[in-house]
Amino acid sequence: MTDPTFNTAVTRTYGCRLPIVAGGLMWLSNASYVAAGANAGILSFITAASFPEPAALRAEIAKCRDLCGDRPFGVNVSMLPKLVEGERIADTFRLIADEGVRFVETSGRNPEAFLPILKGAGIKVLHKVPSVRYAVKAQEVGVDMVSIVGAECGGHPGLDLIGSMVNQALAERRLDIPFLIGGGIGAGSQIVSALASGASGVVIGTRFLVAEEISAHPQYKQALVSANERDTTLTMSSVRNTVRTLSNETTEIVRRLEADNPQIGIAELMPHVSGVIGRKAYETGDVSRGMLSAGQALGLTDGIAPLADIVAQLEQEAGVALARLRPQPLATQRAEALVS
Repeated sequence: MTDPTFNTAVTRTYGCRLPIVAGGLMWLSNASYVAAGANAGILSFITAASFPEPAALRAEIAKCRDLCGDRPFGVNVSMLPKLVEGERIADTFRLIADEGVRFVETSGRNPEAFLPILKGAGIKVLHKVPSVRYAVKAQEVGVDMVSIVGAECGGHPGLDLIGSMVNQALAERRLDIPFLIGGGIGAGSQIVSALASGASGVVIGTRFLVAEEISAHPQYKQALVSANERDTTLTMSSVRNTVRTLSNETTEIVRRLEADNPQIGIAELMPHVSGVIGRKAYETGDVSRGMLSAGQALGLTDGIAPLADIVAQLEQEAGVALARLRPQPLATQRAEALVS
């Protein structure tokens, strides 16, 4: 039986059992992984950018629907920070609406221009931001919920680099809509901490990268298991696109380039940071090259396992944390006092 503490705006809005969202993982969040999350009792999102052709995205949504049954899932749409020529974001949202998807995760820039499409289709919008000041703006434009990922996160933590504990305290004071906390989340006790701060749930990425259902080479996953919380590097702040990735040969090259030339442009960095290079690691297991998003929760990845087992461990750990907070029976208190 699920602990009533976990009955939050997240579980009520999305219909999942636990207040845990698996944020979209580029190239990795496919139907099989997302369905595994749904069946484990959490909410997951297909990454639309992983399926750039409309027919492929439609097919993946249909596959996910078949695998999930009545359990909830959504689609992640990551937008570049600025509008670019030829962008098909509106068409992607229309496709998602046509497919009857009920939940969307947006990130990258303000989704205000697309909310009429989404709201008109009855879609709930969860917008991901790197700090609370952006969450306040998202609230003002009308999103349903926000997830705030702190500096500890893998991928893009933004330029402010505010930690997750500070984010959750600020969010409690400044937001009226439900919010989730992400960035470095990989233990059940952190879920309890987030809920105690007023969050409605947590966002997890790095901790789930070692799930069996992730379609990446076993050697890639084992490299993450072997890594620890110190094995990430922040780069690309020179082009205002800070990213936290697994430390490797590529991150060292990029770090040196930025240190030698603070005015360096994206064109000079692209031969090293192109997503095509990083994607090879998922296929080959060679993690020496490429920008491989990973957060400080690497220290909490203790083995490759089915996603359901990882979620069960998080739930068990959260139960232990809750038990610490609840008053003990008087007889137990007296017995502990005698022992001490």
